[in-house]
Amino acid sequence: MLTSILAFIVVIAVCVIVHEYGHYITARLLGVQVHEFAFGMGPAILQRRDKKGMLWSWRLLPIGGFCRLAGMDEEDEDETVIPGKGFNEQPAWKRFLILLNGSAFNIALAVLLMTLFLWGHGVLNMDSTKIGEIMPGFPSEAAGMKAGDEILKVNGQNVAKWRETSELIRTESTKNENLTLELRRGDEILTVNAKVPVNEEYGRPMLGISPSYTRYGFLQAARSSLSFTYRMTLMMFRGLAELILRRQEADVTGPVGIASMSGQAMRSGFWDFLTFIAIIALNLGVMNLFPIPALDGGRLLFVVLEMLVRRRLPEKVENWIHAAGFVVLISLMVLVTFKDVYNLFFTH
Repeated sequence: MLTSILAFIVVIAVCVIVHEYGHYITARLLGVQVHEFAFGMGPAILQRRDKKGMLWSWRLLPIGGFCRLAGMDEEDEDETVIPGKGFNEQPAWKRFLILLNGSAFNIALAVLLMTLFLWGHGVLNMDSTKIGEIMPGFPSEAAGMKAGDEILKVNGQNVAKWRETSELIRTESTKNENLTLELRRGDEILTVNAKVPVNEEYGRPMLGISPSYTRYGFLQAARSSLSFTYRMTLMMFRGLAELILRRQEADVTGPVGIASMSGQAMRSGFWDFLTFIAIIALNLGVMNLFPIPALDGGRLLFVVLEMLVRRRLPEKVENWIHAAGFVVLISLMVLVTFKDVYNLFFTH
């Protein structure tokens, strides 16, 4: 439980702070006044002002953070908006960029983390037959196979890729428990015999080997991470479309579910946790662009409509719409959290 809580705090802190920093840095670059940038939520425990009068604060609850822009009707009693520097006074294109770049920074974070994963850790190499790991206690260890061995033949049949090797091992083991494998180890060609019975835990024959990892160069990793981000985004939209068309049941996870998954990812190791943060950052970035009131996407929709019709919706009306959307979102979050808690305690 403690691991899940800690992991959840880290995931939310990283993703939300990066998101808010996207809003902050864009606002500052475009000359918009920023009242406060906060790390965490709740009462302030430490505050300081920079040379431009902006407040940096560290708050009691280490969950996320926020960026408070001037001119959005969020001023404290002792705060004033410098004329011409408020958010709502800015032309539409500036407001559009400020709103957009929170999500843009989340998506960029996902790309960066996946680049680091592919560069520093790598992915399973399914295009070769080189063994990456020998599982202790399995037939591969008893047969004397070693990590780094390259499988050339299985019962006399040539193999070139991992998937066909795995399928052939399973098929041949089902026919006959005895396997003969031809291996390349350095400059040597070896032949080993392995008896591969059905494994009781897995319910099928298991030789006990896994493929090797391939690590990308940094530029190749960056290109591949862009491709990964694109595919993941398409999967999100495809899943949403199927949900709307009722082709699949809704499987929505709230804070409790995310905390549980965060803990599992952290326990699995650094690289799994890094990948999990990348996926959450991407989801946060993309979902926040949906044209739903109270989200950045809802605000962006109003800005785009303003740019098209050259007329702005009255500020009070827009605020009422976002307030109503906020209430709906909070209500949905409460329901989803209740579902997560119920599943956690009553379905296991």
